[in-house]
Amino acid sequence: MFEYEPEETCSTKISFEIAEGKLRSVAYEDGCEGNLKALSMLVEGMDAAEVVKKFKGLTCEDRGTSCADQLARAVEKYL
Repeated sequence: MFEYEPEETCSTKISFEIAEGKLRSVAYEDGCEGNLKALSMLVEGMDAAEVVKKFKGLTCEDRGTSCADQLARAVEKYL
């Protein structure tokens, strides 16, 4: 299980597993609960490299990042 502390977002922690190149058990602490549960469900079983490709660089408001971008950065760190 990997843990990552996102920057510049409402969420305070992202935890996840990478098994056989696939993302598993993604969970966020804090943030927009409904959206983050949906995001976690969408990426479940997705190729980890594809998550990075699709979500890296997405921004929320004027923060320069987003919870999805922070997930991509976290996954990229552990690939």
